[in-house]
Amino acid sequence: MNDYKYEIIIYWSAEDDAFIAEVPELAGCMADGASYEDAMKNVREVINDWLETAKMENRVIPIPKGKLIFA
Repeated sequence: MNDYKYEIIIYWSAEDDAFIAEVPELAGCMADGASYEDAMKNVREVINDWLETAKMENRVIPIPKGKLIFA
């Protein structure tokens, strides 16, 4: 599996009873898991799927920016 450098934000969601992993630089790219490790594993797969789909559809793929700053 490729080692992409996109920032991943993981947090616990009581509403979903799961860890949520979001990739802010890739619109709509997120996954969940029963554990932190599961969420990370799942989001890596989703990143790969997101990028493969973007390539197939000739969409622009963002260059990873590293740590994003939120106010």
